[in-house]
Amino acid sequence: MTQYDVAVIGSGPGGYVAAIRCAQLGMKTAIIEKYGTLGGTCLNVGCIPSKALLDSSHHYEDAVKHFEEHGIEIPGEVKVNLEKMIERKQAVVDQTCTGVKFLMDKNKIDVFEGLGSFKDATHVSIKKNDGKTETIEAKNTIIATGSKPSTLPFIKLDKERIITSTEALRLKEVPKHMIVIGGGVIGLELGQVYKRLGAEVTVVEYMDRIIPGMDGSLSKELMKVLKKQKMKFNLSHKVKSVERKGKEVIVKADDKKGQEIVFTGDYCLVSVGRRPYTDGLNLEAAGVKLDDRGRVAVNDHLQTNISNIYAIGDVIRGAMLAHKAEEEGTLVAEQLAGQKPHIDYNLIPGVVYTWPEVAAVGKTEEELKEAGVEYKTGQFPMRALGRARASMDVDGFVKILADKKTDEVLGVHMIGARCADLITEGVTAMEFRASAEDIARMSHAHPTYAEAVKEAALAATDDRALHV
Repeated sequence: MTQYDVAVIGSGPGGYVAAIRCAQLGMKTAIIEKYGTLGGTCLNVGCIPSKALLDSSHHYEDAVKHFEEHGIEIPGEVKVNLEKMIERKQAVVDQTCTGVKFLMDKNKIDVFEGLGSFKDATHVSIKKNDGKTETIEAKNTIIATGSKPSTLPFIKLDKERIITSTEALRLKEVPKHMIVIGGGVIGLELGQVYKRLGAEVTVVEYMDRIIPGMDGSLSKELMKVLKKQKMKFNLSHKVKSVERKGKEVIVKADDKKGQEIVFTGDYCLVSVGRRPYTDGLNLEAAGVKLDDRGRVAVNDHLQTNISNIYAIGDVIRGAMLAHKAEEEGTLVAEQLAGQKPHIDYNLIPGVVYTWPEVAAVGKTEEELKEAGVEYKTGQFPMRALGRARASMDVDGFVKILADKKTDEVLGVHMIGARCADLITEGVTAMEFRASAEDIARMSHAHPTYAEAVKEAALAATDDRALHV
């Protein structure tokens, strides 16, 4: 029986990063993955393929709607070749997953393909696809099995017309009318992909706003922009049935007045969140406990109730974000090596990759009000930037929330072009406990979208914004 210092179950961003860091720190490491490719949900059916389709569909939309204004004339009709678009997406996924395999080989990490499950606290059994079973011994084990799409109890997913994000990434036709249940990140991103390609898209959301976990001003602005792009929204609607009849899907929901509303389309994307995935782990054999929401219970060191077993990423508490999982994987590896790393969960940014992009870090206005914190606000519109006008990306704004007394930045919220990249400036500033004035006094290249961050900081510093 092969012995390891660390065995990692799951090869998503959290798992493979944990394995690499363990190997870098001199530990003999194994990683176990039940599927035929490494990378987990994020690389195979999540972050990477969805961004590939978002980019492809964005190019198409620009060609149809904006090239002429730029003085670019295309003879003939611009057409969508969905099959080729999906092929390109898959090529990106394949290349990225191959890259992870390269990193495993480079760091001398043993890769086991099969379903990993606990025999006890120090032994992991691997059931391979050919039916054979192998057992390894691990001094420490890291559970990094991620999450799966959630559904509602009364919805039967047929994965053809009533689908999750996984199936939405490989459709063979552009829907005529896609009904999206859930106005969160996944539903809006994939909804925008197919809206650009010609589908009618209707979002049905239980809450009274989209992206409900983010600052209210971002929710309001994003919905305004997406409505301008002809997406339809039905907020405060409680879905009560989803039924397929041939090529038709019928969704029934009650609005906030209790009246039944019926939506009919040819596809229904169910995007009501994700659930931690612990199926098949046989946690009972190791004595590992779950919390009341089915997540692996961990302490502040990401250690389960069994001292040599840790858990990271979507399978534990907190935001289900790839970069959060990566940070946790690194933290566990460094703790095992005797180091003292830390994660500030308040500074894990959140991003919606629609266009315009939405990004945030730190506290929302709602959270500050609820906590009774006195704060000030600085906001700057993207349309006031020369760079935004030059690129015709004028929607959105940057908002900075700072402590009223100390001027320390408490939250950064933005919507606009390249905000997924811009938010890192907010993370960096807050990691070093910068004030709004600190950001305001930094030189920002001109012309850039980043100037909006400087201007918002100026606005938060005695209302000193220069270009509004």
